[in-house]
Amino acid sequence: MANLTIVIDDRLLQAARVKAAEQGTSVNEVCREAIARFAQADQEVLARVGRLRAIAGRALPAEGRAAGAAWPGRERFYDEIMRERGLAGPELPAVRKSPAR
Repeated sequence: MANLTIVIDDRLLQAARVKAAEQGTSVNEVCREAIARFAQADQEVLARVGRLRAIAGRALPAEGRAAGAAWPGRERFYDEIMRERGLAGPELPAVRKSPAR
């Protein structure tokens, strides 16, 4: 494991030590966790973008995606998601459609 030296204001370090002690940890551990979160941030964003793209890819039926059909509507998309989650089906009511504006 590598060592890291940083320059920090004495009062800030003392306040950090007190707070870390109150939380049952150390300033070293707080810094290690902050650096780990910082390093992982880009990977988390990429994972979220991937999940959003997967959802967007399901927004149109397969035949619509190939043909470039128009958006089938929010209600149809929600109904599909509710069925996937087991929250709608023949025995359960589908999502109610909002009135046209």
